[in-house]
Amino acid sequence: MKKIDWYILRKFIGTFIYSLMILLVISVVIDITEKIDDFMTHNLSFGFVLMNYYIGFIPHIAALLFPLFIFISVIFFTSKLAYKTEIVAILSSGVSFRRFLRPYWVGAILFGGILWAANQWVVPNANRIRTTFENKYVSAPTNSEALRDKTLRVDSNTYITFGYYDPNYKNGSDFVLKRVDGQKVIYNMRAERVTWDSTTRKWKLEFASERTIDGLKEKLTFKNDTTIKIPLLPSELIEEKNKQEAMTTPELNRFLEREELRGAEGLNTYYVEKYRRTSAAVAVVILVLIGAIISSRKVRGGSGLHLALGIVISATYILFMQFSTVFATKANLDPLLAAWIPNFMFGLLALWLYFRAPK
Repeated sequence: MKKIDWYILRKFIGTFIYSLMILLVISVVIDITEKIDDFMTHNLSFGFVLMNYYIGFIPHIAALLFPLFIFISVIFFTSKLAYKTEIVAILSSGVSFRRFLRPYWVGAILFGGILWAANQWVVPNANRIRTTFENKYVSAPTNSEALRDKTLRVDSNTYITFGYYDPNYKNGSDFVLKRVDGQKVIYNMRAERVTWDSTTRKWKLEFASERTIDGLKEKLTFKNDTTIKIPLLPSELIEEKNKQEAMTTPELNRFLEREELRGAEGLNTYYVEKYRRTSAAVAVVILVLIGAIISSRKVRGGSGLHLALGIVISATYILFMQFSTVFATKANLDPLLAAWIPNFMFGLLALWLYFRAPK
């Protein structure tokens, strides 16, 4: 890193931080305007809202627009350098275009690493704070819909079926528990009613029948009331909206492992979120290179054309991301492919622009 590299890197970091701060201030002001009535209805102080809501909202909105704003920032300050003929002077002194991009690589990897770490741990915890506050003070959560004929696999050989289950009251009916050994059922328990006991943290069964099968021998017993302990909590039966956003990556991995064991369906949304956290960090590197390449050429009219082109590319990136996400969740497109399609397409664009750029 030479003096000119530090000069460009300082411009890079300074412009991005300045742009990000403006974005956050505007986002917070708009959000306060939308929610001021809710804050006043619950008589919430500014300090309480700041520490219990905006401490989670700010990382959420910053991570959401991080790649796009870093892209706009690169275009903005690089086009200024090009307009002042500084880039022409650098290249005319014998510096190759590839060498000129070195501080951009450093900045891209730095910010990409920050976003990657934030997506794994910081942003999920921030989303948990944000959603908890919103559910309590802004929009009360709606009652969860009752489940019918819900079958879950709770461990390697145990299956549970709820004929009917009401998540709001934590009770249900037509409960069945089966244990299998290979292709054979070795244990079967049925109950007319099932209720979660929060005191003992067990499931209470009413009018239960218990059947143990050992080859040709069977043992059948009836119990009016009994309790069983199984690795299943009522919260795991509730379909929470955007639940994946509030899980750190280790929590998300454990959740997916457990749900795969249970044979759960509709997990593509969770896998897309898992892979997106890494692909978003790589997108920072790709977008920085694209921004540096397209804005390093001096054009008539200054940075206006570069900014317009940057906005078009940003909109296209968002469109690709939305399309791939929808195809993954609704049309069974592989989640890993869905999360990386935009990066693959824009990576090819970056290579094409690099070879086309005047050296």
